[in-house]
Amino acid sequence: MRSPVWLVLVAVLAACSTQEPAKPQVEVLQKIPHDTSAFTQGLELVDGVLYEGTGLEGQSTMRALDPSSGNVQKKVDLPQDFFGEGITVVGDTIWQITWRNGVAIERDRKTLAEIRRVGYEGEGWGICDDGGRLVMSDGSAKLTFRDQKSFQETGSVQVTRDGKPVEQLNELECVAGKVWANVWKTDEIIRIDPASGQVVNAYDLASLKPSGDVDVLNGIAHIPGTNEFLVTGKNWPTIFRVRFNGMGQD
Repeated sequence: MRSPVWLVLVAVLAACSTQEPAKPQVEVLQKIPHDTSAFTQGLELVDGVLYEGTGLEGQSTMRALDPSSGNVQKKVDLPQDFFGEGITVVGDTIWQITWRNGVAIERDRKTLAEIRRVGYEGEGWGICDDGGRLVMSDGSAKLTFRDQKSFQETGSVQVTRDGKPVEQLNELECVAGKVWANVWKTDEIIRIDPASGQVVNAYDLASLKPSGDVDVLNGIAHIPGTNEFLVTGKNWPTIFRVRFNGMGQD
């Protein structure tokens, strides 16, 4: 007669043999061409237009792209001494921040023309609009909340994972009450609860990084009405339409 231990072992092995392989963290659904001269700093899809902010002094731009082809439909240059960073759409306008210039540029969404400039202290990295306020990163583990119109600071939160700060938060995307963030110099995108600052999900996108002379992963745009995103990197030849698995329920 077989012992209970052996019966349990056989049952476990049988169950394991019938399990499906684990799904990858990220599913690639489509590949879209991307201008390799674009040092991508911000990405956002609104009303069928993909807005992209690019960086580097003397090369920084604000662009409107066709999301199906990646073609640049409209482009304006920043001043030569400005280093462009993240962008976010708020109604009929776009906020575009700068790295060390201490200037946020408000733009007309249709023309991309500059409306005004607002100053702020510290560095600017990423920015997104959660529907009631702006959320901004500065390269540290801090997310700063700002008024959508005045751009004045209204609060902040420290981002942590397992009780430790997560620094170098870069490009941001606000989706359904959570903040998605690229972590600079990594292939990781994290999903943050802005109420507590805790990381609730982390995704490894190393499999998407192209070979050759490309920079880091940077650029997250949620596709409205879906659980899909557009992601890319600085000087990457491709924008990927992806789905993140294992997001869970909050």
